[in-house]
Parts: sequence; C-alpha cells; structure tokens
Amino acid sequence: MKARDFVSRLWVLMLTVFVDMIGFLIVLPLLPFYAEKLGADPTRVGALVAAFAVGQLAAAPLWGRLSDRYGRRPMILAGLLIAAVAYVVFESATAVWLLFLSRFVQGAGAGTVGVVQAYLSDSVPRRDRAKALGWLTVATSAGTMIGPVVAMVALATGWLEPGYLAAGLCVLNFLFGLIWLPEPLTARRGETASRTPRGATRSAILEIIRHPAGSIGALVLVYSLGMMAFMALNGVIALYLERVFGATARNMGWFYVWVAAVSLVMRAVVLGPVVKRRGEAGTLRIGLLSIATGLVALTLAGSLWQLALAAMFVPIGTALLFPATTSMVSHRAAEGQTGLMLGVQQSFGGVARMLGPLWAGAAFQYYGIRSPFYIAAGLVLAVWLFSQVVRDDEPPEELGAEVEIAVPAEPA
Repeated sequence: MKARDFVSRLWVLMLTVFVDMIGFLIVLPLLPFYAEKLGADPTRVGALVAAFAVGQLAAAPLWGRLSDRYGRRPMILAGLLIAAVAYVVFESATAVWLLFLSRFVQGAGAGTVGVVQAYLSDSVPRRDRAKALGWLTVATSAGTMIGPVVAMVALATGWLEPGYLAAGLCVLNFLFGLIWLPEPLTARRGETASRTPRGATRSAILEIIRHPAGSIGALVLVYSLGMMAFMALNGVIALYLERVFGATARNMGWFYVWVAAVSLVMRAVVLGPVVKRRGEAGTLRIGLLSIATGLVALTLAGSLWQLALAAMFVPIGTALLFPATTSMVSHRAAEGQTGLMLGVQQSFGGVARMLGPLWAGAAFQYYGIRSPFYIAAGLVLAVWLFSQVVRDDEPPEELGAEVEIAVPAEPA
C-alpha cells in the first residue's frame, strides 16, 4: 500500500473515533449523578460503570472473529448504531435498571475497539503501527476533551438532552463511515477467514491463561491489570470529587477535559520520542509507574491546583502504557489473526474493566473514599514488577525511526 493511501485511511479512522468519543464523553461524566438521582449508592455506581465492561466482554471476541471473516468496516458501523440505541435508553431512563441496560448495550457496541485496532493494523505497515496507534489515541483524546464541554453546554442551555445529543452524533458518525471509511484490502471478506481455525478464540484465551508470562500472555496481563486499576479510578472519581471538592454534573466535565488535554499532548508529542528512547517495553513500564504515582497523589490533593497537578500523572501513564502494549500484541499475533488477538486482549481487558469499578465502588462505600486509590496503586506497582519479563521485539532505535515515518504531514 502506498504511504499516501494508509495515511488517508488513518485520518478517516481518526475522525470516526473522534466523533464517537465525543458522544461517549458527553454521557460518562453524568452517569454517577444520574444514578445517585435515581437512588444508587456508591457500590451500585461502581456496578454501573462495570456494566459497560460486561457488554464489551461478551461482544469483543465475537466482533474480532466476525471482522476477520466478514471485514472490519461492517463491524465498526454496526457498533456505532448499537451505541446510538444505548444513549437513547440512558437519557430516557427512569430507574437504575434502565441505566444498567444502557451501559450493557453501549459496552456491546464498544466491543469493536479491537476491530478498530485491527483495521489500523491492516491499513498501516507493521513498522509504523506504534505511532499510528498513538495517533489513533490522539483522536480519542481530542474527543474525550470536547465531549464533556458539549455535555456541560447542553446542560447549561437546555437546548438538547445530553443522551439524545450523543445518539445523534453516533448516527452522523455512522453515515460518515458509510461513505468515507473503506474496507482494508487485507481484510476483504473471506481473505482472513480461512486463516482463523474453528475454536481459535477459545484456544488463544486458554493459552494466555496457561502461560501468563508468554510472549503475548505477559502483554495481555500487563494491559488488563493496568486497565483494572485505571477503571477502578474511573468508577469512583466523580463520587470522590463530589465529596471532597463539591463537584456536580454541571462542572465535573472540567476534570475530564484536563485529563484529556494532557493525554492528547502525550500521545501527539511525547509518545514517539519515549518509544524511540526506551522501546515499547520500557515505555509501558514508565507508564505503570506514572499511573501509580497519580493514584496516590490524587488522595493528597487539598486544592484545585494540587488536584490538577496530581491528575496529570494518570493520563501520562495511560498514554504510554496502552498504545505500547497494544502495538506489541499486534506485532506478535500470527498472520491473519490480528483481529482475533486484539479481540482476545479486549476480552481480558473487559474482565478488568468489569472488576475494577466493582471492587472500587464497594471499597469506597465500606472502607473509605481514599481506599480504592491506594489499592489500585498497589496493584499497578505489582504489575510493574511483573512487566520486567517483557522484552522489546526490536531495538529502541529502530522503533523510533518507524514512529517518525507514521506522523501524517497532511490529512489516521
């Protein structure tokens, strides 16, 4: 594929995930406040956050397998329509169980994350994937930054309910993808299906369980446990800021805007040089240490400027940890099974996304509002020790050169 072709596809995919993430972050900051209004306690708020992961866990391997058989594009478009339905249910919910339903359906639609990553892997040369994944997360971070602002404006003006606005964006995104998002040539219908044997998903999952320190297993474990700690934070952060700093549905979005801005800068500017200098394995280890630092620092913040400073460490860490880990998994997947392995990674990540908010909400309610942060920080430090088994596939200097090639000069 010509360089101009894969850069163009990367930009189209970036725009797709950008708009999708705006819709997602319109709703996410409001969830705890909507739930409390309907009578939910912190444990059930954590369970609501986890319900998204349950849906994603159930759907991710299926999406990956279907995308290997029928193509990436149809699955991405289907996920957008499913998300639109979920947002409508969210906004019209009159009971907590409807919020649970909304989160589950939304998670099922978001199970296509692995498909999006596989689409990128099909469209971008192997040597360019680390930075391309970084640019994809740049678009994600930009949407994360804008979505909460849109939600706050919608609440302040009353011109449109946030959930319905998010649903409308999903429909517009579907129409955009229908017109402008092509199917990667390497994932045309039937081309990858013959390479994916029956039972491959179960075999891949069992292999990782049996050999957690293996070539791919170690990466999946690092990714999943890092995600568990991160989602534990997400499960209680709104409740924590409500109690300590008086946050409300009308101003909670500013926290997400700040975190997303830091993440955007990290992924657009810093990720490439760090990979060049430290390699992907070194990069993910730095990310783990940064997340652990941020989790502890958040509990020590006594003012808004201290909160802003402490909160920086978490997006710095996630911007380094998750793209580097996913890139290494895509490198090590067998030919024709990239979508399968990324879907399996998302499956394990789904378990982590489910468990993190569940225990964090319960710890918040029964052991103190700071306890989830300390537990998560301890988990991340344990993962950092385990991550010493991970080694780079290529020297850092070569990875850095690849990273620079993938930076698009003009409109991933």
